[in-house]
Amino acid sequence: MAEIVVEPIERYALSAKRRVKTLFSKIGVVGCGKEGQNIVRIAAWHGIEVVFIELSEEKIKNSLDSISRELDNRIESWGLTSSEKRAIMGRIKGSLDFQDLAGSDFVIEAIRADEKTGIRSIDVRKDVFHKIEQVVDRDAIIATNSTTIIITELASELKYPDRCVSLHFFVTSPEARIIEVVKGLYTTDEVYKKVCTFVKLINREVIPVEESAGLVSIRLFVTLLNEACETLMEGVASAENIDKTMIIGTGMRYGPFHMADIIGLDKVEKWMENLYEEFGGPKYKPSPLIKRLVRAKRLGVQTGQGFFKYDANGNKISE
Repeated sequence: MAEIVVEPIERYALSAKRRVKTLFSKIGVVGCGKEGQNIVRIAAWHGIEVVFIELSEEKIKNSLDSISRELDNRIESWGLTSSEKRAIMGRIKGSLDFQDLAGSDFVIEAIRADEKTGIRSIDVRKDVFHKIEQVVDRDAIIATNSTTIIITELASELKYPDRCVSLHFFVTSPEARIIEVVKGLYTTDEVYKKVCTFVKLINREVIPVEESAGLVSIRLFVTLLNEACETLMEGVASAENIDKTMIIGTGMRYGPFHMADIIGLDKVEKWMENLYEEFGGPKYKPSPLIKRLVRAKRLGVQTGQGFFKYDANGNKISE
């Protein structure tokens, strides 16, 4: 009788020890408000496992429900099937514990503003960066989605600041095929190239931007919005016609007032204040009209009224 030869199964690459890990097979997102949900949905759509961190179970549920509704909208417009939606949602996990970020190749900070003050404190962001660094591997990349805070300042107190970058996903147009990517003072070329690879994996184009508050998009947008406010206050044209001029005349998807309402006027005001503090230029100082609307809690789509009025689904109400 022939001798039975027993061989260890590890030789056939079936063990976890010998399994090759694919770059960006798992990423983390800290904060799942409007910006975070956008990042989570896009990454999961492109086959990446995503773990997001929130402050409460209620916020986790609200974020998952919001992402689910957005995917339902795609199904209704024939851009997605129900089975594809289930696969996407299956790649997304919400958690209260930073330890669940362990094993992530890339973690993006996208924390919400303080619900009382509307401010995203730089000290809070630094604390988030420290918590991320404590649980991820040495070669994991840490990023911020902030547009008005300098990544070098955020990374300066970390043990390994060379792995930090800044990138900007566009909230007003979630399907915009570009992402602004900023290399900080400490960022290595290798880390920057990996981030560019990630951007390409999610089918976006890299817009390289030098480290500067407001990047390209925010600096130009707030300047346009302030001038639109001046035009409105001078009685040159109505808000509706100013927006219509920019949409039809220049090909913009939204006019400056509608776009500001989508972003949130409280957030826009903070952008302007940060840029005014950084550069000192009067073109960045928030218009009195914006400040008046924010004080009245007319923040745009999120409250149902800003420059225009909106229904419960965020659609503009024609008057």
